[in-house]
Amino acid sequence: MTRAAWIRLVLFLVALGVTGFLWSRALKSKTESKTVSYSELLIAIDKDTVSEVLVESERLVAKLKAPTAEGNAQSLVASRLPNVDERELVTRLLAKGISLSGHIEQNSLWPAVLSSIFPLVMLFFLFRAMGGMMGGGQGARPMSFGKSQAKIFDRSADNPTTFEDVAGVEESKNELIEVVNYLKDPEKYRAVGARVPKGVLLVGPPGTGKTLLARAVAGESKVPFFSMSGSEFVEMFVGVGASRVRDLFTQAKERAPCIVFIDELDAVGKTRAGGGVFAANEEREQTLNQLLVEMDGFDASVGIVIMAATNRPEVLDKALLRAGRFDRQVLVDRPDVRGREAILRVHAKRLTMSGVDLKQVAQRTPGMVGADLANVVNEAALACARRDGKTVEQRDFEEAVDRIQLGLRKDGRVMNEQERRRVAWHESGHALVALSVKHADPVHRVTIIPRSIGALGATLQLPTEDRYLMTEEELKDALVVLLGGRTAEEIVFTDVSTGASNDLERASELARQMVCRFGMSALGAQTFGRPGGSQYLGGAVSFEERNFSEATAQAIDEQVHRLIEDAHQTAKTVLNQRRAVLDVIANALLEKETLERGALEALVRGS
Repeated sequence: MTRAAWIRLVLFLVALGVTGFLWSRALKSKTESKTVSYSELLIAIDKDTVSEVLVESERLVAKLKAPTAEGNAQSLVASRLPNVDERELVTRLLAKGISLSGHIEQNSLWPAVLSSIFPLVMLFFLFRAMGGMMGGGQGARPMSFGKSQAKIFDRSADNPTTFEDVAGVEESKNELIEVVNYLKDPEKYRAVGARVPKGVLLVGPPGTGKTLLARAVAGESKVPFFSMSGSEFVEMFVGVGASRVRDLFTQAKERAPCIVFIDELDAVGKTRAGGGVFAANEEREQTLNQLLVEMDGFDASVGIVIMAATNRPEVLDKALLRAGRFDRQVLVDRPDVRGREAILRVHAKRLTMSGVDLKQVAQRTPGMVGADLANVVNEAALACARRDGKTVEQRDFEEAVDRIQLGLRKDGRVMNEQERRRVAWHESGHALVALSVKHADPVHRVTIIPRSIGALGATLQLPTEDRYLMTEEELKDALVVLLGGRTAEEIVFTDVSTGASNDLERASELARQMVCRFGMSALGAQTFGRPGGSQYLGGAVSFEERNFSEATAQAIDEQVHRLIEDAHQTAKTVLNQRRAVLDVIANALLEKETLERGALEALVRGS
């Protein structure tokens, strides 16, 4: 349990104890005595129900011989009347034989002292608890809000991160080697008057290894590494973020040479809004302004290098990116097939493997980044453990990739025979068309085992290499493969099902891109519409600005329809010509549920 949690627990128990004490005192006072008027007290004395009377400075307390019928009170309390001669009362008491006593009250100061101190104690503990929750590890020091929350990784670390731990981003590493050399030997650069970049901004999609690269630079340079997230600067109190920036740079100057790394820079470095009193977040702007001032204020020769990472560079304030601040911007992009293989080898070092072809795994994972590939390796190890294996095999990696790309196997899902047959011929249509057209990627596996993302089957193609350009013929063949499943259903069952919805969506989008973006239609070499939103680093398009007429929109729709219809007719021709092979593949799928590449090609050759 953390210190703040202990403080909150003690605070709760103290409050509970005091509340219980006061409540019990109130209940006890309520049950032991009953407040009455002076006349009612005289009547009780006349009825001989009182055994003893205590005279105090402001009241009379009469102890009863027996508790009252209502309320079970044991005494009556009446206020003394001002300027009234009470000798008659004393005579009446003596005549009844009632004991009479009195004393001078001396009020204790403790209740007043406790009632004054207790709220202050409560506020003190509450403030300490708030300090523990908001101080980010500064314990119970409320005034430490403005202290830097940076994590410091010292040069004395036993296992520092180095460039050997980073794979798949060779170009980015080469860009950062100069920073490492400067931190190792700054005199070499000072001798020729060179100045190392003050700031290095690592830009790339999430999971590509930007933070790992920054730590590797520190590990290679053997200098202290200050790491802090951009969101940790900003708090609910105005001025806290700016104070933390100042404290961070003060600590860095004391331990120079060093590296200061700010992760998710966009959290604090967004473009400042212009105009209007309420147009901007004042705290974030103050923090950003202080960061700009600090980056301008320190001398690069002291050996401080500022590194930052973001996957949204388009939202950063222009003042951050000018020369003299973040001088160098390094793109940490998605790895290619060789980079993915290298990343897999780094993560697979801890595994005991046998018969694993990591190159094939890399080919099956296009678009995946370092974090995704680390997850693939871990899922493969888990798959091995699930089957009680001793070593991780190729089938474990295949299952890991399928699990990530397609979802969990639904072995318990029962489809009726008619649905199984339809799915079998649908996937056979995709596979056979892919094997028949010229420019399709090779088929790696065909399966009719349902998966958790809603797919009742899948045809997996394995690109032989990364592609950065595609020709018009290659895109048209991709359309034919996408429509192969639905066309097979149409030929075999004379009608179609809802199973091709995703295929149709992808085909329609691809055909529209061919017309509107790539100029691959009868409309000629021009584009239609301007995409809006963030497209940097493959970001999603949030909207599209239309810059064409209704007549052009109709022509675009006609061209999209023509591309899809031509692909449909091509798929129908291929499947009608090879109908016997289609049936052989489908029947084999019904029997085995999954066909690997070798078995599939053997069936095609044998038919």
